[in-house]
Amino acid sequence: MLVAAGVIGGVVTVLNTRDYAGNERLPEGLVMANGRIEVERVDVATKYAGRVDRIEIREGDLVEAGSLVAQLDTAVMTAQLAALEAAVRSARQSIARAEAEVALRAAEHRLSELELARVQDLEAKNIATTADLDRRDAQHAIAEANLQGARASLETANAAVDQARAQSAQLRVMIAEMALKAPIAGRVEYKLVQPGSVIGAGDRVATILDLSDVYMSVFLPTSQAGVLAQDAEARIVLDAAPGYVIPARVSFVAAEAQFTPKTVETANEREKFMYRVKLRFAPDLLVRFQGYVKAGYTGDAYLRLAPDLDWPVWLETRLPDGP
Repeated sequence: MLVAAGVIGGVVTVLNTRDYAGNERLPEGLVMANGRIEVERVDVATKYAGRVDRIEIREGDLVEAGSLVAQLDTAVMTAQLAALEAAVRSARQSIARAEAEVALRAAEHRLSELELARVQDLEAKNIATTADLDRRDAQHAIAEANLQGARASLETANAAVDQARAQSAQLRVMIAEMALKAPIAGRVEYKLVQPGSVIGAGDRVATILDLSDVYMSVFLPTSQAGVLAQDAEARIVLDAAPGYVIPARVSFVAAEAQFTPKTVETANEREKFMYRVKLRFAPDLLVRFQGYVKAGYTGDAYLRLAPDLDWPVWLETRLPDGP
């Protein structure tokens, strides 16, 4: 019986100094929460409807920012562009004709001015009649109207060229946008279409994981989230790699609680307020282990509420030797 009691006492002592993972119990000022690795996702979508001509990526591929993901068919747009360029050439010819017409009407207008002035002089000397003066005055008015009409036609021709050029430029932009490119560098998570698929405006063709924006989301109660400092140090132990301790830092603490009860009266109820906390990894660490970064990994996060607290030995950073 004494032996049994001694064994039971030893077991209780071990449990009181160890956490559930078998590690030493957390000291005051250190808290643990479980969560999962999340990676920001960026969708590659089309701005215009069209048929997928080819796909340049496979799921799991690493892509660079600006690299081609998919190419949509541009045959119709190319034909429309050719028609618009022909319209530009035709409009330029209309400008040349309108400029010639303006020059002709300007000459006629100048001649009518001279003739009107001559008749006015003759009429003042009683050599020309009032009827002659009225006739020349009317002819001058007609010449002036013809000149204004020619100038208006020239403005119309110039506007037609500008419009055709603008439409051509717009169509070139649309053709360029039919080449769907990766907005960021990352890993292809999903390829959502196949060559030959017809997709609508706004449809997604692929999803890319941003390997530079990786974090773990955990939830802490009010008593812990309230004293957690921005940029506080943390340690993460993944279920998939329990032998390693990964450093991280607090990058975000939610301003609003989740899992909130309808009424809050007791201290116990207040503990149901849970705040989302993001623990972000260092960029150089993500680059070093880029090939192992995946979304969905679960693990335990340890957060240091007291900045001057030393990490326990079993929570000191431990990483693989190589990439």
